[in-house]
Amino acid sequence: MEAFFYGAALQWKMDIRSKTLLITCYAVPLLFFAIMGGIFTAVMPEAGKTLIQSMTVFGVSMGALIGLPPSLVEIYGGDIKKVYKANGVPLYLGLVLTNLSAFVHLFIMSVLLYLAAPPVFDAAIPENPGAYFIWLAVFILVSLSIASMIGLAVKDQAKTSMVSILVFLPSIMLSGIMFPAELLPKGLEAAGRIFPAVWGYRLMTESAFQFATLLPLLLLLAIAVVVCGILLRKVGE
Repeated sequence: MEAFFYGAALQWKMDIRSKTLLITCYAVPLLFFAIMGGIFTAVMPEAGKTLIQSMTVFGVSMGALIGLPPSLVEIYGGDIKKVYKANGVPLYLGLVLTNLSAFVHLFIMSVLLYLAAPPVFDAAIPENPGAYFIWLAVFILVSLSIASMIGLAVKDQAKTSMVSILVFLPSIMLSGIMFPAELLPKGLEAAGRIFPAVWGYRLMTESAFQFATLLPLLLLLAIAVVVCGILLRKVGE
């Protein structure tokens, strides 16, 4: 328990001084919402029906894929790992705490978008708010799990940023938030299905729950958890 509180305190200090966290989890998503929300609703008035979901998918993908990996590299690729070992903190705790911290920040950002979109852009509120926030939580978890694989697999900060961007861009472009995914060539539409953003957007915009939409997210989460476990063992060697 002492090791847990030590790790939590260390993570809290890292969060406070993390400019990356502030930029990727709050500044960029909210700025994108302020600019693109007006453009979307002006060019396509029907976009207001799914504006909350679209902006949330962008914000969560940005915060997870761009924001989380550098934090993991900082922990497992530098001196913090040595500090963990010296104080008897299990190595997996760094992964758990960074994911928990990122989850809280991304959920707060998503709530801000949910509250701001209707009065600012006359966006429609999801039909079932309770289900919406449950699917949002699932989408955040899966996005963070994919980001965790990147942060654990790539040890160099510059390479981590490059890989994160290479995953983030197709996630957004193929997700359906910019334009209907049905308009994409069949090959690109099929390729988009490997990214959680596609399924997260569908899940949060469906009027009725369909397990076929949730299943790919659960599979991605299971695969990511297994891969992260393997990578953590290698980090500890």
